[in-house]
Amino acid sequence: MDSNNPVSSSLQHALNTLEQQRKEVSSLKIKSYLLLAGGVLSIGTGIATGLLIGAGIAGGAALIAGFIFIGKSSTKFNHYRYDYKQNVISLVLKSVDDSLEIDYMSGLSERDFIDSQLFTQEPDRYRSEDQVHGVAGKTRFSFSEVHAEYKTVTQTKNGRQEHWHDILKGIVFTADFNKNFNGITVVRPKDISSSIGAWISSAIPLFSASGRNLVQLENPEFSKTFITYSTDQVEARYILTPSLMERLCELNNRCNYTISLSFIDSSVYIAFPLDKDYFEPPVHKSLLGAEFISEDLEVIRFMYNIIRELDLNTRIWTKT
Repeated sequence: MDSNNPVSSSLQHALNTLEQQRKEVSSLKIKSYLLLAGGVLSIGTGIATGLLIGAGIAGGAALIAGFIFIGKSSTKFNHYRYDYKQNVISLVLKSVDDSLEIDYMSGLSERDFIDSQLFTQEPDRYRSEDQVHGVAGKTRFSFSEVHAEYKTVTQTKNGRQEHWHDILKGIVFTADFNKNFNGITVVRPKDISSSIGAWISSAIPLFSASGRNLVQLENPEFSKTFITYSTDQVEARYILTPSLMERLCELNNRCNYTISLSFIDSSVYIAFPLDKDYFEPPVHKSLLGAEFISEDLEVIRFMYNIIRELDLNTRIWTKT
């Protein structure tokens, strides 16, 4: 960014101020780790040497101090994290588009996640935060970090064991499609299980999921990557035009994992599986390096550019 740009100078000022908070948090965390380690080591040495009383008192005092410092560092970190998102991420968003805002306490609701029908599995544990929303041209959109999981339970000789599995750990993007859809169209990654399910749905329509039938599309690359179901075959083909399928393939090629989409009511939902959390401040690395800001800026621009990539501002329909 240009240092003469008001957003850039404001951002630099915010980073300089927050760097002091980061150092305080980092120092408290390091002290807590050292005190806890020292307490455990002291008690262990006392047990080994037989000097349990003296070592126990010293070790216990160190452990108590360590836990006090953990509490202090957690409180400081929460303030630091809040200030980072309010004062840094907000400015980064404005550098892309002045309409962009972040609400780090809210995200896509669990009900909206389920209703999007992006995934067949409903979550047993759900968390969403860091909702960014704005307007690009004529199109309102938002995206949020989402972590949705389901639980399985196995019985072992030692009792029941719970296992948690990711449905999605990533970002869900949603935008106005400027059309009230009559049906529901869902586009998911193609794998062995989905291919078998598609064959069953095609061969025995009675087994199609929730009235959704397989949609045969004429783009070979799209059909190789995705599998599409819809309750309205005509509408699905009207939505998934040759140009939109090409754009979706291009968008997918820029991602590390295959995306999922759904077209419901008047919105398009897109799920992006990701390997990391975004918009989180570093603790033990300086804020004054540009790398972490660059990563956050890259994901913001990527989401913002979806409107252009999918040509959502071209209004070929009007809502009824």
